Amino acid sequence: MMTATTDRNSAVTAHPAANPPLRNPGIPLDPALFAAARVNLSAVLRRAASLPARRSIKREWQAAWLVRAITCIDLTTLAGDDTAARVRRLCAKARRPLRDDLVAALALPEMPQVGAVCVYPAMVSTAVAALQGSGIPVASVATGFPAGQLPLSLRLAEIRHAVGEGAGEIDVVISRATVFAADWQALYDEVAAMRDACGRARLKVILATGELQSLRNVHRASWVAMMAGADFIKTSTGKEDVNATLPVGLTMVRALRDYADLTGAAVGFKPAGGLRTAKDALAWLTLMKEELGDRWLQPDLLRLGASSMLGDIERQIEHFVTGRYSSAMRHALA
Repeated sequence: MMTATTDRNSAVTAHPAANPPLRNPGIPLDPALFAAARVNLSAVLRRAASLPARRSIKREWQAAWLVRAITCIDLTTLAGDDTAARVRRLCAKARRPLRDDLVAALALPEMPQVGAVCVYPAMVSTAVAALQGSGIPVASVATGFPAGQLPLSLRLAEIRHAVGEGAGEIDVVISRATVFAADWQALYDEVAAMRDACGRARLKVILATGELQSLRNVHRASWVAMMAGADFIKTSTGKEDVNATLPVGLTMVRALRDYADLTGAAVGFKPAGGLRTAKDALAWLTLMKEELGDRWLQPDLLRLGASSMLGDIERQIEHFVTGRYSSAMRHALA
């Protein structure tokens, strides 16, 4: 039996306390705060490579960390062939991400729930209806996802449509051209306009880091997005050739830490794209704990953008409970 507990080695409870989502008010654009910053690539690569090996998380502590990972997942379907039936099945899994027998074996006080369900704008109303009464928010991608190559007026209209359909969180993608041109004012104005269009919905700004060419560009874009009022900064759309990597994540969370030290505002982080296994989840949780501390292990400040990872997490938890690995087909997403 595993109980909901914590110690210096895990710093995660099996069922985290809810935290009210706070907004990042943003600050006026000041390129002097980031323009002179440099990213030491070799040091970043060494630090990122060390993270998966720094903590040996075994047995009940691993199970507890994996339950925490479940609560931080944005369970996602962003396929061209999405249907209302598929979205409803995904929402059913979001409501009950673990089998009842596993919840009982772990001695959890209640069924954990995922951080959100993420869909295209056309599927928001379906997801909202399927999740009614669960407390799980619906996140919607917007702004011409994944390329973002639409006029700003249309991108803002898509945000307003998704919010009007009931989305509580909006994942937007920036114009990469503003980063390549170092046109920080244009990027700031774009994100600020998106923040305004979101109203009360929380804004997650996707940097599409695999297309930004350098970690320095990633660092600068992170700062501008936060200054403009991003509630989360997110690595990737999941559609780039290179998606979430630990070196990129390390660069972004260092920017988060510096921004929090300067302003007192806690901005969330969301790696997305390429997260498939329980091992991936543990690596990202380790990064957040090592760099930002326990506060960023809560779902109001950490989301893991994934579609298939939940199945492997459930499989690993079953192994902890029974001592045997089950077939992956027993843990289908929907």
